[in-house]
Amino acid sequence: MNIKDEIQNLLKEIGPGKMSSTAYDTAWVARLGEIDWELSSQALNWISENQLSDGSWGAEQPLYYHDRVICTISAMIALTHRGRRAKDRSKIEKGLQALERITSGATQGLAADPNGATIGFEMIAPTLVSEAEKLGIIKQQGERILGRMARLRSSKMAKLAGRKINRMVTPAFSSEMAGIDGQTILDIDNLQEANGSVAHSPSATAYFARYLKQGEPRALAYLHEWVADDGGIPDDDPFDVFEPAWVLWNLQLIPDFDTKTCELCEPHLDILQQSWDPTGGIAHAIEYSPKDSDDSALTFEMLTSFGRNVDIRGVLSYEEDEYFRCFALEANPSISANIHVLGALRIAGYDRKHPSVQKILKFLHANRIASKYWTDKWHASPYYATSHAIIMIQTYDKDLCNNAIEWIIDTQDTNGSWGFYGPTAEETAYAIQALSIWKASNGKVSSDCIELGINWLIHHSEPPYTPLWIGKALYTPELVVRSTILSAIQMGRQII
Repeated sequence: MNIKDEIQNLLKEIGPGKMSSTAYDTAWVARLGEIDWELSSQALNWISENQLSDGSWGAEQPLYYHDRVICTISAMIALTHRGRRAKDRSKIEKGLQALERITSGATQGLAADPNGATIGFEMIAPTLVSEAEKLGIIKQQGERILGRMARLRSSKMAKLAGRKINRMVTPAFSSEMAGIDGQTILDIDNLQEANGSVAHSPSATAYFARYLKQGEPRALAYLHEWVADDGGIPDDDPFDVFEPAWVLWNLQLIPDFDTKTCELCEPHLDILQQSWDPTGGIAHAIEYSPKDSDDSALTFEMLTSFGRNVDIRGVLSYEEDEYFRCFALEANPSISANIHVLGALRIAGYDRKHPSVQKILKFLHANRIASKYWTDKWHASPYYATSHAIIMIQTYDKDLCNNAIEWIIDTQDTNGSWGFYGPTAEETAYAIQALSIWKASNGKVSSDCIELGINWLIHHSEPPYTPLWIGKALYTPELVVRSTILSAIQMGRQII
């Protein structure tokens, strides 16, 4: 594998965002039969062809409760609305049986950690369940499906008290939670973004075009733009900040870029720097209204590492009493957002004694799982948060990293891979990145451990990749994952 050529090809491919399709969003678009028959039929065919062998819909691996539940209910509703064939009824019946198996053991998993829920699950699931019950698909499963997540729903609803949801607040991403009867919570005339979408969400946009402003031309144009050739629809598009920022951040971990590679980075750096708001940072997409600390912090660190001058105030604006928030109105903080803020503070020259640095270190210390590793609400695997934590923390507090390094080493499979639910290229890459950084800072890591991981990764580096990122359903930002893999291989090779 010629890593330099692979990286240069990757940099040429960066654009509005390359993301896998999800059953949840595709099923919402399939409902548009009376409004856009072509778009709806493409989506319905995708739903019909992508039912899993156990009868459910969602990511095949991992079996992730929230993803499977919300995708399966959404797919069954779409088939009920549009399906007319005997095989459609059969698919619904198989889906119902799968849902019964999944939810019979789901409550404990759903209640275990709010960070594990897919985006808006506690808001969307009750609306979907209610609709499925009215359609006669399911009966009296709402409590089992939602579990103790009802508490989080109450918390979020309390934060929304007295305000309507518009494009400036993140609940717009889950606008379909309003259903048919709850639309008074939406500021319908101020939901759409400049590109016609509702919060860059195909499912929310399909809901808008189906139930709020039927057949709205800009909403339909947005959906046509992002439908895949096979009829599948992504969780979120475009994400033209998130994709280049994360790709370049991964690549800048590699020492000694060659001149041509650096030149290919420049246009992406220009766009990100031009999109930076000195007081609010940046969003995951250029035209997405709500900005956030996660994209802001990682973009700040990446731009600064490439020698670009950006204002740290865009990151500091998210500081709270005990941590840095990711978004306004969030019910629970993001671990990875605080990790990335720490990286931004580090590259900005903040020393360990600075109160903001101390705040984050204390927050991260208190939120380890079994005093070993970290999890996060944006990613299903702890290797993501833990690897990034080690990379950011190690210059501030090596002691806080020790148990995490041991955990990574101890959880390597005998074939060289890593994976929380099973071996994946993405998680193996995170582990190699962290171990390579640790070894480069004189930490104790066996070269054999890293080499074994690299050898496995090289043979499992091609897509499709396991969807591990958490949106309303699990998804894969393909170029981001690809950059992680290429970065890890090169970093590992240079350190062993």
